[in-house]
Amino acid sequence: MFGAIAGDVIGSVYERNNVKSKAFPLFDAASRFTDDTVLTVAVARALLAGEPPGRAMRELHRLYPDAGFGPTFRAWIEAGDDAPAPKSASNGAAMRISPVGWACATLDEVMATAERFTVVTHDHPDGVKGAQATAAAVFLARHGAGKDSIREHVERAFGYDLSVPLDAVRPGYAFDLSCEGTVPHAIRAFLEASDFEDAVRNAISIGGDSDTLAAIAGAIAEAHWGGVPAPIAQAVWARLDTPLRETTQRFGAAYALPLTAGAASPAASG
Repeated sequence: MFGAIAGDVIGSVYERNNVKSKAFPLFDAASRFTDDTVLTVAVARALLAGEPPGRAMRELHRLYPDAGFGPTFRAWIEAGDDAPAPKSASNGAAMRISPVGWACATLDEVMATAERFTVVTHDHPDGVKGAQATAAAVFLARHGAGKDSIREHVERAFGYDLSVPLDAVRPGYAFDLSCEGTVPHAIRAFLEASDFEDAVRNAISIGGDSDTLAAIAGAIAEAHWGGVPAPIAQAVWARLDTPLRETTQRFGAAYALPLTAGAASPAASG
């Protein structure tokens, strides 16, 4: 799940300033965590504590109200605790779900838990599918499944077409907040990558909702390559505040995440 946070921080400055190339700085002074990170940590906290996911999301939204939450999520917050779940199919369902892929012991548990954590705010089949596909890919990757096995499972179980090269997507791709228009491309960014950094660069390079694309690709890449490279990790830790950092560390310790240098005492790097 730290890979999702890293992808979010790196992609944060490109969400509204898209690049269509892999040649871009990973970090600058404006790089920051967004709602993708906040809600990923909320999912991690709920899994750690056994608390309702909606409560964790509401409490972290209260702490970080200006992190960049979407209008549907904000409307759900404003409607109060008893509000029905929106029928949302947005990519917010997938951007935050990666902790489920680490916390669950079986693929069946991943599927059930991803659905339970999704329908709170994304009670739409496409939202559930996007979350489940992402969490399943993380689960399979951390258990040693190769890229071909991950691709075959996602295509068979969820019906996504992962055969389209990013070079074919990139020229015409525009901002798309749907799971259907985000998750397959993010997974493809991982499939085409040679390492963690390359996966994040692939995801950001197609444009669109860059931080979310990179969060999804980064989550799977972390599980596949056994962590986030230390120079990147250090720069990301330095951009997290104490509550986000401590919950991430506790989750990492509980579920044996490969957290790399910088977790204990982050140092700025760029």
